[in-house]
Formats: sequence, structure tokens, C-alpha cells
Amino acid sequence: MNAKLAHRGPDSEGTFFDGGIGIAARRLSIIDLDSGDQPLANENGRIHVVQNGEIYNYRELRAELGAAGHRFSSHGDTEVIAHLYEQHGLDFATRLRGMFAVAIWDAGERRLVLARDRFGIKPLYYRHERGELRFASELRALPRGEIDLDALEAYLAFNFVPAPFSIFQGTRKLPPGHLLVWQDGKVQMERFARPLPVDAGDERRESAGELSEELRTRMRDSVRAHLVSDVPVGVFLSGGVDSSLLAALAAQESTGRLRTFTIGFEERSFDETAGARKVAERYDTDHHELVLRPEPEFLLRTLAEVFDEPFADSSALPTYLVSELASRDVKVCLSGEGGDELFGGYYTYSADLLAARLGPLARIARPFAELLPSSSARVSFDYKAKRFTRGAHLPPLERHHAWKEIFSPELRCELRGSHSGFDPVDLYRARFDETGGAEMLARLQDVDLGVPLVDDLLVKTDRSSMAHSLEARVPFLDTIVTNLALALPRRLKVSGLNKKILLRRAAEPLLPHEVVHGRKRGFSIPAAAWLRGELQPLAREVLAPANLRRQGFFAPEVANRLIDRHVARKEDLSRQLWGLIAFTLWYEGHVEREPGPLRSARLAAVEA
Repeated sequence: MNAKLAHRGPDSEGTFFDGGIGIAARRLSIIDLDSGDQPLANENGRIHVVQNGEIYNYRELRAELGAAGHRFSSHGDTEVIAHLYEQHGLDFATRLRGMFAVAIWDAGERRLVLARDRFGIKPLYYRHERGELRFASELRALPRGEIDLDALEAYLAFNFVPAPFSIFQGTRKLPPGHLLVWQDGKVQMERFARPLPVDAGDERRESAGELSEELRTRMRDSVRAHLVSDVPVGVFLSGGVDSSLLAALAAQESTGRLRTFTIGFEERSFDETAGARKVAERYDTDHHELVLRPEPEFLLRTLAEVFDEPFADSSALPTYLVSELASRDVKVCLSGEGGDELFGGYYTYSADLLAARLGPLARIARPFAELLPSSSARVSFDYKAKRFTRGAHLPPLERHHAWKEIFSPELRCELRGSHSGFDPVDLYRARFDETGGAEMLARLQDVDLGVPLVDDLLVKTDRSSMAHSLEARVPFLDTIVTNLALALPRRLKVSGLNKKILLRRAAEPLLPHEVVHGRKRGFSIPAAAWLRGELQPLAREVLAPANLRRQGFFAPEVANRLIDRHVARKEDLSRQLWGLIAFTLWYEGHVEREPGPLRSARLAAVEA
């Protein structure tokens, strides 16, 4: 198990055994390079701990625990967890500020405790059968089972597998903010943290100027905490406001010259290097760029190996490449995940507000929208028009899902050959029902914060970076930032087509005007064009009838009809095709063959 995760911790490995239990760790040395190897124990050796992640308030906790009489043998954050558990029992997790997946063996109680951070930044899988518990950071270290058909249904709806599911029956993800306790062969689970938007009417009432200044201060505090490291730290810089704000603050807080990393494309509409370069020049960062000359077939097959579950967010490709670029110079990078969900950065939030007023008009416009030819541009007008007119009449949560839905229930049924008794949107509904007192947009943001962010964006960032033994940190998901974001009124997040209103105002003194007020950016790729061009042969090869019949999950005639329709520009079906290709390649590499240690793939790019 430990050997299969060597890429997550190439610097050292450790194990601890106590009768019938064992815990193991791979270490990526970032803090306390000399004495921080895991597992680590408390003074009397009763409590042993391993963790994946970073605890940003470990120094404060260490001082508090030292004053209470605890003695330390190391200087990092992992041993603090052992003493914190010794002092506070199962309440230890509520006191941690950071990103973590933790396992604690309590020899006195003969119990194992697993904990995952409140936003699900770090992954944690487990499998409990016949009284035996196995757990790991990635699925590849656990036994495989039969494909979970409910998980597959959810994958087709979302292009990712949401918690608590994994793609295999019997293996589950520990949800964010949860503890799992194994004792006497039995498992109990409880939630220790649930960040919630405030109730309607309880939002912060200060002026935009006051709140923007407070946000800037909180962001600076978070970035400062996320820079704590005994090795160099860099920033993924996409040219958008989120990553640019991180770069600006990190450059101001760093003791040396900050390193920044970005990916560009030869396709001009997808290239973000100009905005990133402006920020890098303003703060005199040690800036590294890659202009991608796509070898998409090679990279798609590489991603199928990197991701231990089927995963079809195509932006994983540039995230993987920028991680490889950064790993040459640093062991840690700051990344902007969470900014859109917290501060209202997605076009779908504007669509949510507009649909409440334009629903009847959308019904009238739909036949005309359906006639629009499909463009290969980034989130093209025809794509947005079709999505809007198809979903605007639905109830709030269902239409919010409709903006992003991959395969509709009808198309999933046609593709799979039967109706499923499971509706993946029920996972959204369960989350949505927990926030009944909040304003509607805040409730929809909370759904995104708890499902797609966790199981799509954070998975993408974790697997892509750790494949190159690089730790990605996400300062927007620090509680000092989220506590403010979850209390903001709608007017400071989204108004009409204006998004991230407060965040942009907070960033104005620090960034060029065109970066602060430019369109949304990110590491996205020209998937629609590729699937009509150089990737079309791969799509037809991978989704060939013989392959799909052998695997037995998708109807070949439906899959190939989607290819034909996309190539003919009748509709942008790149997300659906990417999902089918990603699943089929993943199945070949992780089910039909035994997955081995990750291999380092060469870059299909040229440095600018």
C-alpha cells in the first residue's frame, strides 16, 4: 500500500505496527525536514499519528500544549496532532486550521481515528468489511471491487465521482469535516465541522469599502500562514483575479523573490499568459511560462493513469502540466481554488439570478438557440444560450445543476440501456436542504462549495500536483477567509453580469485594472476544437464498438452518434465525449490491468 503512494511522499517512508494494526506514511518533507518523519507519537508512545497535509496554526497549538505539560520530540506540525488528541480527545479536529487527512492510533483505547479537513482539501478513502478497516489517500492503494453503478450514474451526470461514493463498491470517501472511529471491528462516523452561509438578514452590513479592506487583511493573513515552509513556495498564476491576488500578497509577504508558474496555449482565445505576465512584472517574480503545443492523446492517457477514479474535468491537463513545471523549482505552490464558490465567480450565478426573471422568455427563445451552430471557442455564446434556455424554467437547484449537467437523465438511460433508480442530484438536494435559512444564491454557492469543489476541483489539484510530488495549498479555503465570505450579502458577490464584486474591489489596489476587471480565467483547454481535430481519431478508437462492448457500460451506437454530432458542429458535446473517453481509458488502466507506481511523464510543451 505504501509503495503505491510513493509519488505523494518520495522523501521518506515509515510504518508502525501494534498487534493486528498497522499505519504507514510517505513523506514529502516541507516542515521540520530533520525530525518530522512519520508516524510520530506522543511522549509515552500510546498515540501514533500520520497525516497528509499542513496545519497552519501548529505553532500556536504547540505553545498551548507545551504550557499544559506536553513534551515534544520534533519541531513540525504532525506531532502536535498527537498531543492535541491526547489533550482533547475527539474534539482535536475542531482546533486545527489547515488542510489534512489524519489517522490516529490510540493504543490505550485500541481505536483508530480518521479525520478529514472541513473543506475536503485532502483526500481520504476507506474500506470497511468483515470488521477490517483499510484507508489511504488514493484509491490505488486499496483493494478494487465491482464498479458501483450509482457512482457511475453520478459520474455521467457530473464528470466526477462525488463523496461518499467511490467508483468501487464497498470503498467510500470520508466526507469533509468528518471523523471516522474504528473500534472492536465497528465503525462510527460523525461530523465535526460544517461551514454554513449565514441566514438571510444576518449578512454583514458594513460598507463595501470597509468589507473590502477587511477581506484584504484576512487574505493577507491566510497567505502568510500558507507560506510557512522550510522549502521554497511558488504560486500557480493563471492571469485571473484569484491567482493574481495570491501572487501579489505572496510576493509582498515572501522573504525572497517569489516564483510564479503559468500555462499558455497556441490557440489565442485560451491563452492567459499576457495577464499573468503583467502581474509577474509588477511584483518582479521569478516567472516561468509554458506554451502548450498539444499532444493531447499522450496527455489524456497520462491523466487516466494519474487519476485513480474516472475523472473528466479537462482542465486537469493544464493543471498537471503547470504542476510539473513548478515541481522543477519548488515543493509547494499556492492555488486559487475556492475563490469562485465563495465570492461568486461563475457565470452560472449570473444565470441563476437572470433565470428568475427571464424564465418565460427563455422558453420562447429555446427553438432559436437550438439552431445555433456550435463554436469551438471557450464557453461560446451558442453553448451558454442552449444551456440557459433549456434550464431557465426549472426550480432553483435543478436549474443550477442544469447549467453544468453532463449527461441528462434521458441520455444516461439511452447510453446505459436502462433507467437507474438513483438520481445523482439527490446529493445536491441533501446539501441544499441544510441551508434553508440562507439567501438563495448563498445556498447555491454552498452546494458548489460542498460537492463540485470537493470532488472535482480539489481532486484535480491534489492528484495533478501530487503526481509530481508537489504540495498545492489553497489560501481561499482558510477559515479566516471563509468566515467572512459566508457572511457576505448578495450585492457584494453577484449583480447582473458583475461577479466577485467585493473580491475585485479588495484586489484593486494590488493588481492591474485589466486583471481585476477582466473576464474569468483559469487553466482551461480547447477541448471542443481538439475533439473536432487532432483528438477525433483517439475518440473513435477509444469509443470503438468493440471496446465499449467488452467493457459493457455504454451503448456503442449512442457514443458514436455523439462523436458524429459534435464533429458536425451541431452541438458542443466535448464534455460528454471527454467523460466517456476518460472513463474508458481509466477502466483499461485501473480495472483491466493492475495499476502500478506512477511514472513521470514528459512535458508536451515548450517553455516560453
